Amino acid sequence: MVPSHEVAPLDNIASGVTGLRIVMVNVFAVKRPDGSWTLVDAGLPFSAAKIRHWAGGLFGERRPDAIVLTHAHFDHVGALRSLADYWDVPIYAHPLEMPYLTGRSKYPPPDPTVGGGAMTLMAPLYPRGAGDVSDRVHTLPEDGSVPSMPGWRWIATPGHTPGHVSFFRDEDRVLIAGDAFTTTKQESLMAVATQRPELHGPPAYYTQDWEAAKLSVGRLAGLMPAVAAAGHGLPMSGGEMTAALQYLADNFDRIARPARGRYARTPAVADERGVVSVPPEPAGSRIPKMALLTVIAGSVVLGMMRWRRKAA
Repeated sequence: MVPSHEVAPLDNIASGVTGLRIVMVNVFAVKRPDGSWTLVDAGLPFSAAKIRHWAGGLFGERRPDAIVLTHAHFDHVGALRSLADYWDVPIYAHPLEMPYLTGRSKYPPPDPTVGGGAMTLMAPLYPRGAGDVSDRVHTLPEDGSVPSMPGWRWIATPGHTPGHVSFFRDEDRVLIAGDAFTTTKQESLMAVATQRPELHGPPAYYTQDWEAAKLSVGRLAGLMPAVAAAGHGLPMSGGEMTAALQYLADNFDRIARPARGRYARTPAVADERGVVSVPPEPAGSRIPKMALLTVIAGSVVLGMMRWRRKAA
C-alpha cells in the first residue's frame, strides 16, 4: 500500500475525461473538442441503464463513436453487449483479449487465497467469461493509436490479464490505467466502500502473471503521469501520486506481489487461443461454501447499512 491524497473528482478528471463509479468499478468517457466521445470499459452486469443515463446527461442523444476496453474481466464488460447494441458501435480490445470476447475461452480461475478481504473470498463466485461480442469487436491498431481517441495511445500492460492495456495522452500525461494498478485496496470490502485514495497493485485475486504485472507498473511509472484514473478507486493527481507510483514500481515484489498463491511464482499461460495452461490449485485453497455465504451475507448487511445512512 502506498498512500497518497491528491484526488481528482470522477466528474472532472482532466480535460475531456469524465468517470462514473458503478459500485466497485469505474467507466470513463473521453470527449473530443467536436463533441464526439468514446466510452472506456463497460462496467458491471446490469449497469447498462445507469451508464446510458449518465452518458445522456453528458452528451444528450449523441452516441459514442466506439467502446474501447482495458481488458475483458466481468466487471469491465458487464454491460458491453447491451451498450454496443443499443448504440450500434464497434468495440476495440487487444488481440490477446479476443478469446474472452468471442466466447472461445474463459479466464483462469481466480485465487481466493491472496490479498485478503471479503472481495477476495467472493472471487470464486465471479464470472470468468466475458460473453461473445465477436460480431462487434475489433483489435486495437498495431501502431498504438486508439480509434476515436486522437492524441491517445494504448500501452500493453499485461499481467492482470494477457491483453490488458492502458491508455495515455502524452499532451497532458493523463493515464487511464484499467487494473494495471488500483487506487484503493480492491480486495477489501471496507476499502471499496470508503474509497480511501492510495496506490496498490492490480486486484490480486484475478491477476494471473505477477512478473508481467510488475513490468507493466514499471512501464506506467516511467511515463510519469500527472493524472491517473484506474478501474478501481478514485482518480489521483499531482507529484505525490507520480512519486507513489514510482515507489510502487520499485517495491512491487514487497508491496503488491503475494508471497504465496496459485500464480505468485508460476503464471497462467495464454495466447491468441485463450488459456493454454494453469498452475495447479494449492492444497487447502478452496474456500468452504459456508464461509462464502457468510461473506455474502455480511456484504449485503454492510450495503444496507450504508444505504440507510445515505437515505437518512
